[in-house]
Amino acid sequence: MDILSIVVAVLVVLLFLSLRIVKEYDRGVIFFLGKVTGVRGPGLIILIPIFEQMTKVTLRTITMNIPSQKIITKDNVSIDIAAVAYYKIVDPQKSVVAIENVYDAVNQISQTTVRNIVGQFMLDQLLSQTADINQQIKAVIDTHTEPWGAQVTAVEIKDITLPDNMQRAMAKEAEAERERRAKIVAAEGEMQASQKLAEAADIMAKHPVALQLRTLQTMAEISVEKNSTIIFPAQFMTTVKEALQMIKEA
Repeated sequence: MDILSIVVAVLVVLLFLSLRIVKEYDRGVIFFLGKVTGVRGPGLIILIPIFEQMTKVTLRTITMNIPSQKIITKDNVSIDIAAVAYYKIVDPQKSVVAIENVYDAVNQISQTTVRNIVGQFMLDQLLSQTADINQQIKAVIDTHTEPWGAQVTAVEIKDITLPDNMQRAMAKEAEAERERRAKIVAAEGEMQASQKLAEAADIMAKHPVALQLRTLQTMAEISVEKNSTIIFPAQFMTTVKEALQMIKEA
């Protein structure tokens, strides 16, 4: 009876060791005596005790921070760049068999690729063409990770730190650019105003009465702001009378 109890206990232990539960977002790579026999999951998996082993691999998208590193751009500007990469395992068997640690490998190749790609661009291009550079980095990393069963879904440069002297130089450049635009706008305004004044002068030259009426209007505007006495020359008054007479006749 004792022997039977021992046998039952051993069988229960073996059965317990042979059961595995694989979640929906995981897969199990099965090894039979060290040889890959396939991928199983999700759900309940029964292994042959001692002879079969399982390595779990997650299929969820992994967020990986690419730490900040110093990079020299094509125009010899030293900057610090930090990025983030998103990737997932698409072939669990390759990710276990083809490389020792796929997560560390993706991290290292991502750092190297960011440094190599960014170093091919000038600082202005890096700041203005970030989206295109992200796509280039993603394409290069994806080429390296494909044999490992991993697929890079996105790479984003999230932080660019410039030297203090470069920040001051860029601030001066931006200020000069704003001043240049302001002067251009003011010059265009002066040009448009001068064109309108020239047109008004041509019209007044054809109609002398209009000039006199404009003068009277200016006098009225001056008298509104300050009480003052205005002396008109006799010739001017004659011209004004003629203007008023012409308006009445019209």
